[in-house]
Amino acid sequence: MDLTGKQKRYLRAEAHHLTPIVQIGKGGLTNEIKTSIRKALDARELIKVAILQNSDADINDVAEAIEEMSFDVIQKIGRILVVFKVAEKRENRKLSLKVRDL
Repeated sequence: MDLTGKQKRYLRAEAHHLTPIVQIGKGGLTNEIKTSIRKALDARELIKVAILQNSDADINDVAEAIEEMSFDVIQKIGRILVVFKVAEKRENRKLSLKVRDL
């Protein structure tokens, strides 16, 4: 989904109060972490991903890998990424309906 600046601004505002629910540690971006990101996005549509201090992963490399999974990286701040994806299940599409209307 190609997002406009207004939609990204709205998503950044919605993500402000969220805490990171996926953390990337020493092992980097593994398949298990990719699976947990995918499941969390299907349930919530908007999540924060934290790269821990002991991780050698670069935020730009992680953002690129997440975008290759066809998710939208909305924002990068320090070691935190804000990621968005429209949920596959209709009952989980609350945020994406508001984003679509902007």
